[in-house]
Amino acid sequence: MSENLSHPIFPIIKELAQTEQVACFVIGGYVRDRIMGRPFKDDIDILVLGSGIDFANKLGEKLNTKVAVYKSFGTAMLVYQGLQVEFVGARKESYRKDSRKPIVEDGTLEDDQNRRDFTINAMAFSLNRANYGELVDPFNGVEDIKNRIIRTPLAPDITFSDDPLRMMRAIRFATQLNFRIEAQALNAISEQADRIQIISKERIADELNKIILSEKPSIGFKYLFDTGLLEKIFPAMYDLHGVEYIDGKGHKDNFYHTLEVLDNVAEMSSDLWLRWAAIMHDIAKPATKRFDKKIGWTFHGHEDRGAKMVPKLFADLKLPLNEKMKFVQKLVLLHLRPIVLVKDIVTDSAVRRLLFEAGDDIDDLMLLCHADVTTKNEYKKKKYRENFDLVKQKLKDVEERDHLRNWQPPIDGEDIMKTFGIGPGRFVGIIKNAIREAILEGDIPNSKQEAFSFMVEKGKSLGLTQVL
Repeated sequence: MSENLSHPIFPIIKELAQTEQVACFVIGGYVRDRIMGRPFKDDIDILVLGSGIDFANKLGEKLNTKVAVYKSFGTAMLVYQGLQVEFVGARKESYRKDSRKPIVEDGTLEDDQNRRDFTINAMAFSLNRANYGELVDPFNGVEDIKNRIIRTPLAPDITFSDDPLRMMRAIRFATQLNFRIEAQALNAISEQADRIQIISKERIADELNKIILSEKPSIGFKYLFDTGLLEKIFPAMYDLHGVEYIDGKGHKDNFYHTLEVLDNVAEMSSDLWLRWAAIMHDIAKPATKRFDKKIGWTFHGHEDRGAKMVPKLFADLKLPLNEKMKFVQKLVLLHLRPIVLVKDIVTDSAVRRLLFEAGDDIDDLMLLCHADVTTKNEYKKKKYRENFDLVKQKLKDVEERDHLRNWQPPIDGEDIMKTFGIGPGRFVGIIKNAIREAILEGDIPNSKQEAFSFMVEKGKSLGLTQVL
């Protein structure tokens, strides 16, 4: 199977291993991806029966390449021809109940494969001269790949209790590869769900983002929900689940609706933060749910409430509190606006206002709203999407004519103060707002000359006199 070792680093490692009389293996994701015929990432893991750091340093000398050493982890890393190569000594691990940090001892190849998370990640190719390229697969990982199954090398309750992050990783791999999680492992995740609380939120967020970036993220979220993990790591999303009936009237299950919107977005965009906007768009529906005897269930104001929830949810999940968060917040706030335009007669002023508020994010907003149409009624879906096309065309027409994307009114506060000889104060705010509204409503064109004339008249109505 030496055809799996086509990168030039492998024969160099083979010769050094022979010289140093140590055994080396490439293990983990590289092996899995080669067997699956998937493109492998630009990083590989080399297992050394001995000191991984010593071997890496000797290889670095041979290649005249810098080696980064991480003594506390017992690993070392170098880069060769664009490939990041990490070296670690074979080890066996034991865990305390209250920590995912293992007690590490030197071990054999068998010990090291035993401690791996899943059978598909425990396979190794030999880099030794005697059996170069031979596959070492003690847990039938190749069979599990054929059967598209995620399974742990040892008893899953031990594997997940030792390192509870592996529960998230099991779901992440199942989502990314479209595999199923073996029943025994799935039961163990459900039984051990509470253990996820010893894992840092940053590590959980990293796995969650990988699930969200998968081709069909709903696979992972259904696993998270069914095992009880979602309730522990993201209770606000868990709370979307369920349908309530009063007087025979029910509402849709907002959890499964959200997953459908997320999958719809994933088909059209690989943008992580647009996918987060899909997850968050209805997040305030449980808090705003009301029943009206005449019209049934309502969620009035869920877009405003949801936008206000976004910063705290991002903080709780350890997601970045920067422009990414503001982007998600904006889309949550505005996600109903295009839908209202679809339902109503589309006026130029409504389109101008939407362009002004959405700015450069208008295309992402329209994509989210398109994805939000999840009705099972094909006629309704077709009608909505046809109307959406009309709104998109109207947006394009108005944008080309009025240039309102990221628009600022042509008259600012300095102009107002200078014109009327006044200082900062409420009159400046009143006039600025009046100019903006007049342009958005189409009462005056978007030009400095027209805005100036309007400003003078507005100032007169407030008792202000133009300074000549």
